[in-house]
Formats: sequence, structure tokens, C-alpha cells
Amino acid sequence: MSSLLPFTPPIVKRLLSWKRGNGDEEDKWAEKAVKSLVKKLKKTGGLDELEKAITSQGPTLCVKIPRSLDGRLQVSHRKGLPHVIYCRLWRWPDLQSHHELRALDCCEFAFHLKRDEVCVNPFHYQRIETAVLPAVLVPRASPHAMDHIAIKSEFKSPSAGIPEHQFSPGSQQGDSLCQMPVESPPSYISSPEPSTTQGQQQQQTGGQMDKFSVASSPQSVVSSPMTPTDIRPPNSPATTMTQPAAPPPLTHHNISPEFQSIPFEAPKYWCDISYYELNNRVGEAFHGSEFNLCIDGFTDPSDSRRFCLGQLTNINRTPDVEKCRKQIGKGLQLQMVNHNVYAYCLSGSSIFIQSQNCNQRNGWHPNTVCKLPSQCSLNIFNNQQFAQLLTESMAHGFEAVYQLSRMCTFRVSFVKGWGAEYSRQDVTSTPCWIEVKLNGPLQWLDKVLNQLGAPNVTCGSVS
Repeated sequence: MSSLLPFTPPIVKRLLSWKRGNGDEEDKWAEKAVKSLVKKLKKTGGLDELEKAITSQGPTLCVKIPRSLDGRLQVSHRKGLPHVIYCRLWRWPDLQSHHELRALDCCEFAFHLKRDEVCVNPFHYQRIETAVLPAVLVPRASPHAMDHIAIKSEFKSPSAGIPEHQFSPGSQQGDSLCQMPVESPPSYISSPEPSTTQGQQQQQTGGQMDKFSVASSPQSVVSSPMTPTDIRPPNSPATTMTQPAAPPPLTHHNISPEFQSIPFEAPKYWCDISYYELNNRVGEAFHGSEFNLCIDGFTDPSDSRRFCLGQLTNINRTPDVEKCRKQIGKGLQLQMVNHNVYAYCLSGSSIFIQSQNCNQRNGWHPNTVCKLPSQCSLNIFNNQQFAQLLTESMAHGFEAVYQLSRMCTFRVSFVKGWGAEYSRQDVTSTPCWIEVKLNGPLQWLDKVLNQLGAPNVTCGSVS
């Protein structure tokens, strides 16, 4: 390994000899990261414990360094969480995020404990294995198999009557998120008022928005939550059809010949990102293959890990849009970890996210818009939850399954928000925004719909 600096201390050489992964650029950065750690540990006296942990890979004490204000550590031009940096250096070179790590019970200074010092001993953390998504059992497209499914021609989605982008007038106040007092104004959530259906009641559900330090947050109160039962057809006499008795539950061990198992398959590009200014699409879609992506306001034209909006031109760009683009800065980071999609706000200004998957999981209205302040994160898509909803929707026919396609897309606005609490009621009224399509869930849903066959609905001029 060629040293970046003319002199490398012996302890740094010994520690670097245990490094995982290769690459000239990575080697140079790794040397800086180890030198930075050695310098900190000389002050605290943990250098011997670190070398013992790496060489023996057995039970050792915590190797502690002071925690920074935002919990991250900067080495050269990169900034990341310290335990992730050194776990990637000495154990897992392909580690993407702190969501893939879990601290051992013996670690007294684990990162999630948020103490004044944080443990960077790579052998005090274990990696969370990627969960395998269960396959979906779909009736084969035949008249006999379709008898197991009650198809409703009059079925309507829970969000029927509410446009895809626009909220109904009014809003329900809720507690703000991301380490704000419970009595704070509801500036972080914008959602429409619940419908006045008789018997409908407001529900209180817990919403979590994590800091980079994975800090817990207070519960939020949002009306008109969308729960798994809301995707079922209405029970009114006018729309309910007589259904046969439900067949016994099927598992992958007793699959009927009338059913086919459709597994999830990861695509080459896990997402497609389109950029808009007001209601005009600008530039070509960005196809994301890396599981760690940044959407920022800078001008790099060819980086597969970054979608730089600053390079995109628009001859019809207005002064308001130009002013907004200058405030995007470092923008937004998207991470795909264990079938979960996380959004991190790296910009100095807030971003605003509308994700039906996130809203359903937290019991919020489907069209709720979440305000994500700078240096905060939010889990915006959970593929395991989507798989469960897809399986449950099979019992309610083609239309119920098709409605899940809305969960596979989410929208993010930079700087300016929209919704019931803002003057902009529609996302197309915001100066700069992106639409992200998740290709894996969409392709999975497409295979299920193809296997179900065409819906038993007559289409006419008045339908």
C-alpha cells in the first residue's frame, strides 16, 4: 500500500494491514481515517484496546471517541457516522448505512445510546442480514381460479375523490416531528380533513422521524389514517356482492395447482428519478443503480451516485424557480437498505415528502406531506410491508391490487412545501420537485396483475 504522506507511524501500518477491501483511492482515504482515529485514541488511551479488538476479534472493551454535534465524523472530504466508517474499514467493505448495524448488548457506548462518547469498536456491532421477501401466491388466470377472488366493479380506493397531487381543503393539526415538543405547531405535517362519514373517528398513531443519530421523536396526531382494512371494498348493501366462503389459507408448502408463486426480483435500476419545475419536466430521468444516491443542486454530469440538478437547463425557467434552485445545496440522500428506502435531508433548507407507503405505515392520511428538516431522516418505503399489503389485496380482486401502484411512487419538493397548510395546494405549484418510482415493487406488482388477468369490469362511455 502506497502511503499518502511521507511518514506513516508503525501503529497505523499495523491497523491498515487488517483493512478489508482494495482500491487506490480507498486506500488513501482509509489511511487518513485510521490516522484520525489514532490521533483521537492517543488522548483517551484506547489505542491498545483497538489493536487488541482487531487482531484478536474476540471480547474486548469499548473503543470510545467523543461524539460530534451532529453525530458524524469528517475524514478528508467525506463525512459519515464513525461506527459505520470503521466497521466498513475492518469488517464489511460493502456496508451502506447504520441501518444495517445492530450494537451488541455488551456495548456501553453504542451509537444509538446517544452518549457523549461513541464506541467505534467494529466487533461491538453485528450486521443485520437482509430479509428475504416472501413470494406472493396468485390465482392462475382461469375461470376456476378467479372464483376465489371477489371482484368488485364498484370498488373505490381509500383515496377516491382526492386528486393524486391535491389535498382537500382544510387540515388536521398534528404534533410536529423530529425532536420537537409535543405542543409545537403542526408545521411538519400537512394533511386534509377527514371525511364526515358517520362513525369515523380520529385516531392517534405514532410517527417516527429519525435524526442521523437515530433519535426517537414524539408521536404525531393525524386524522383519516389509511389502514390495511381501508383497502377493502365498502360493506354497504348497495355495493356488497355475495361471496363464497373464503378458502383455507395457503402457504408456500401447500400451494394449490390453481395458484402460482411470484417472488420479488431486484431490478438492475432500483429507482427512476424525474425532475420537475412547476408542472414541467426538465431533463431525462435518472436511473439509480447504486443503493446510496444523492440528489443535489450541483453540476457533476456523470456520477452514478449523484443526480445533480444544477446542470439541467430550462429556457422557460422563472426567477422564483432560479431562486429556489440556489437553496437546494447538498439536497437529498436516498438509501436502499434491507428493502427499506430512507431519505436524509442534507440541504440547509427543509424538504417535503409525500409517500403513501410511509403514510399508511404510520396511520396518516394517504396524501399527507411530511416536512423533513435539515439533518433529519425518514423511512419512506418498506418493501416487507408492501409485500404484506399485496398478499392481503389478493382477496379483493384486480382493482384492490392495482391501487397499490400509487405506493410505488413518492414525491419530494425542495425548499417549498405544499398541502393544506400552504398556499400551494398541489406539488406542481412548487418550484423544484422530483418524482421517484421504485422499479422493484412496480415490476413485482406488474407480474401479479398479469397473472390475475383482466378485471371483470365492463368499460363503457359512462364508466
